[in-house]
Amino acid sequence: MEKMSKLPPYQLKKTDDLIPYVNNSRTHSEPQVNQIASSIKEFGFTNPVLIDEDGGVIAGHGRLMAARKLGIDEVPTITLLGLTEAQKKAYVIADNKLALNAGWDESVLSLEIMSLSEMDFDLDLLGFDVNELARIVDEIEEDLDPKEESYSEVFNVLIECKDEQEQENVFNRLDSEGYKCRVQSL
Repeated sequence: MEKMSKLPPYQLKKTDDLIPYVNNSRTHSEPQVNQIASSIKEFGFTNPVLIDEDGGVIAGHGRLMAARKLGIDEVPTITLLGLTEAQKKAYVIADNKLALNAGWDESVLSLEIMSLSEMDFDLDLLGFDVNELARIVDEIEEDLDPKEESYSEVFNVLIECKDEQEQENVFNRLDSEGYKCRVQSL
């Protein structure tokens, strides 16, 4: 595979000219589209819609739906040139699945959410539902004010891996066996 020498430029395209992929397997509920719309209102349209040469949407279906809901007539797009039909179909899936494969560093996430809360930032814009936010905030508060009866020792094991792929494999295996794991690169 040839490395990209430069990033393709983005172009503004009319939302009515963009064609959602009819077999997009990723779904977007009305509440989730509303979340995306709220994010666009707060932060702007920060992530372009990826399209093919014919205006077919490859990635960004939810963003396009939110833009239409907000009455935005033009959105930033990047045209992915030269993809085969198989590559387009695969990227529609991979773009979503690869993002789902990421995890959270719960302690850092908790600290960031608490910090945003202290800044009176609207936490609804983060995409977590009320129950998730409550759980995250409760966990950080417990960590900050541990009760003596909730104390438990923590034992760590450091595993050295030869590369990132091996690290991911080991992490996934241990995580699937129920171990609480964190990835750390030195």
